[in-house]
Amino acid sequence: MRHRVSGYKLSRKTGSRKALYRNLVAECIKRGKIRTTYAKAKAIQPKLEKIITLGRKGTLNDRRKAYAFLNDDMVLDELFSVISKKFEQRSSGFTRITKLGYRKGDSTHLVELSILDDLNLQSEEQPEGSDE
Repeated sequence: MRHRVSGYKLSRKTGSRKALYRNLVAECIKRGKIRTTYAKAKAIQPKLEKIITLGRKGTLNDRRKAYAFLNDDMVLDELFSVISKKFEQRSSGFTRITKLGYRKGDSTHLVELSILDDLNLQSEEQPEGSDE
């Protein structure tokens, strides 16, 4: 029985799993979106949301916490300078998982995990008939 068992193991030991999470989150911050399996995307989405929330707050302690997870100065600067400015008005829901289909080789479900572009979302939310 798996009652109240949380988290994803992804058939890896702890060190390998942490490295995978770190690399996927860093690449998603660098590129804005990544293409991966559904299980990996579901595993890293909450971690990515928490890192972006740290970037939004922007204190020195939050910067140190983010660095402890990411270990990359370039990604950290991108997070605290560019991505944090995008989401000043938004409190959560910074990422989206879009289903892409199945991989040909092993029929694994592929998805795209992307960081939302808040500027585009604001223009989509306005009704088409309004002049505002």
